[in-house]
Amino acid sequence: FIPTNETPSTMKISAAIIALTVASATAFAPSAPSFSKTTLFAAGNTDPVDPTLNGIDDNLGYEAFDPTTGDSPAVSRNNNGGVWVKQRARPRRNRKSAGIRAMVRENIVTPANFIYPLFIHEEDHNTEIASMPGCSRHCAESVMKEVGESLALGVNAFVLFPKVDDALKTNLACEAYNPEGHVHRTIRMIKEKYPEAIVVTDVALDPYSDQGHDGVVENGVILNDITVNQLCKQAVSQARAGADIVAPSDMQDGRVGAIRDALDSEGFTNVSILAYTAKYASAYYGPFRDALDSHPGFGDKKTYQQDPANGQEALIEAALDAEEGADMLMVKPGMPYLDIIRRLKDASDLPIAAYHVSGEYSMLKAAVEKGWLNEKDVVLETLTCFKRAGADIILTYYAKQAAQWMKEDGY
Repeated sequence: FIPTNETPSTMKISAAIIALTVASATAFAPSAPSFSKTTLFAAGNTDPVDPTLNGIDDNLGYEAFDPTTGDSPAVSRNNNGGVWVKQRARPRRNRKSAGIRAMVRENIVTPANFIYPLFIHEEDHNTEIASMPGCSRHCAESVMKEVGESLALGVNAFVLFPKVDDALKTNLACEAYNPEGHVHRTIRMIKEKYPEAIVVTDVALDPYSDQGHDGVVENGVILNDITVNQLCKQAVSQARAGADIVAPSDMQDGRVGAIRDALDSEGFTNVSILAYTAKYASAYYGPFRDALDSHPGFGDKKTYQQDPANGQEALIEAALDAEEGADMLMVKPGMPYLDIIRRLKDASDLPIAAYHVSGEYSMLKAAVEKGWLNEKDVVLETLTCFKRAGADIILTYYAKQAAQWMKEDGY
């Protein structure tokens, strides 16, 4: 079909014009770069660089600034004519190779620094914790497997956190010191098979409380001294079951001294106390409370846990805990409170522990799942930051995985 207003001749001319236009557009269109990101960045430029840099700007088409010229040159030239910054002290010399970096490294994290938190429940199967990817509530068989595999990697210490059946929860939290309770049976089971394992126990009432708080409640108030009475029962019962370290996390006044006296009076002078000294009323605990189903039944925990705005208060708590007989002092959370770790380290001769809490763990996991972070690199850097800040002990859900990475890297 030929339009009535066009002849075969005019159509040929139109086609020629269109073809010429297309060809011209193609000819003058910017060409795609001939290099790729991999080519540019995979191994760096291997071409030798003339240290004099003479003539490198001659063909720029404009006059470039030369730092080696003028009355006050920013850069000098050495005896060989090469550009030279007159700097005697060069910290980069201690970073120039992996061997030298390892030789001068100030802080080294090893699996022996870790305490591995394990969530346990009475079921015969594991239950994944949705808000803590990679973590589960362990059944008895799984706990033993996890402990055995971790010990083989050099992780020697484990802290137990139970998910308690609601039917066992009361305001006085009496299940906390039941000698046949889940934690107590798990302690005995671990120590029987792995006597070399260091078993740490949480001393607090919240997993056993129908109020969801760390202490006994009356008219909306946590009763300090009555709570301490219950905590003493809990600590002694855990020591009887075989706990090596008890870790009061309740933040009640005077509880470290009372627990120390209770343990000593029952002959457990060798059972250590790892005090949650600076435990802050933090928003980073949410996933942990999901794991234990122990969210506060009302209000919050700000009347007994520390204000995140306060640092000096941690030193007051540290002095009291040390005086009352604590063997180790903990800061919780970890990464947002590196300054507190350092302040306690400077103020106390006792070992300092940092808790890499559930919220910190889950944030890393979320970023890793999005592909935004390299998990191994960011975790090992995080753990090193705790050590650099002053932590001797690190509680982390990454304990087993980090130990595996360290083994693969030849630590």
